[in-house]
Amino acid sequence: MLSALAFALTFCLPNFARAQYAGHVSSFIIDAKTGSVLLESDPNLQRYPASLTKLMTLYLTFKALDAGHISFNTLVPVSIHAASMEPSKLGLRPGMRLTVREAVLGLVTKSANDAAAALGELLGRGDEVYFANIMTREARALGMRDTTFQNASGLPDPEQVTTAHDIALLSARLMHDFPDYYPLFSTKSFVFHGRVIPNHNPMLKGYVGADGLKTGYTALAGHNLAASARRGAVQLIGVVLGARSNLQRNRIMTSLLDKGFEMEGVAPIPAASEAPIVMARAATRHRRVRRNRASTYRSTTVEVAEAPSGPRRYRLVTHRATKRRVARKPVSVRAASAVRHHAAKISKTKSHHSRHQG
Repeated sequence: MLSALAFALTFCLPNFARAQYAGHVSSFIIDAKTGSVLLESDPNLQRYPASLTKLMTLYLTFKALDAGHISFNTLVPVSIHAASMEPSKLGLRPGMRLTVREAVLGLVTKSANDAAAALGELLGRGDEVYFANIMTREARALGMRDTTFQNASGLPDPEQVTTAHDIALLSARLMHDFPDYYPLFSTKSFVFHGRVIPNHNPMLKGYVGADGLKTGYTALAGHNLAASARRGAVQLIGVVLGARSNLQRNRIMTSLLDKGFEMEGVAPIPAASEAPIVMARAATRHRRVRRNRASTYRSTTVEVAEAPSGPRRYRLVTHRATKRRVARKPVSVRAASAVRHHAAKISKTKSHHSRHQG
């Protein structure tokens, strides 16, 4: 009885309450110039956008830049609220200021939640919630009927939802409405306070013709990706939402874009010439593997989540020179005995000479 009631309640709840399909992939591939739909799979199923939310934060930032309300040199104040955002982040502290350009690049490359919240407050009269309302209104104006925003970063909120269709539409509008700013999405890295901040988007390194957009991840959203690629005169936009892993997400996106280009009459690129897709924000750890008493080390690549479930603490890592001890070669019993005999003989000879010299 209770299970039947729970089942019924699940389908009576609003759509946002059922946008929990991590592991079930929604996808959408379109021609960026014509808007023609090439491939799709559950494109209108509501999903959690995770850090793809930042695409709208960037859209509104570019809109404000175009209107002259701000410039790339405008200073963005960092509030306690913005600094308290969970990783991924630039490590901003309350009272700091960064430029709009630095904040934009922080979103494009590292998907920094603290920079996103700071931009939201700058554009939302000091209130990120107010800015989220502006985001939703803009989404409706762009035709994103199934999207609602609750914050500027994409950190988990059950009422923040979107669809693969709506993200593809937003990606196309970013490309067409702001051609001067869109190339920022292809930024491989930038330097912030002496640190090199790399781009998370694996397609930039691993897919021929890829030129930008964003990754996103939370536990409930799964692994999301919006990507754009150009080959010849054809430009495609692809969206993959809810993959189980980065590897699955990257493979699906690669396969869909390949099929899309084929449908558009673009000759496939030989597999041998394509660089392998690598994971974004990769960290390397070493596992020790024993084989026949010999120890070898194998390197594995792991992804660092953009929005972990809990706070994460960091510590400074220093590298110190370590002294190597060289083990002495063991001496055999026979050799040791010979050494002792030789020493005794020398000692006896010295004693004999000393007695006769006195």
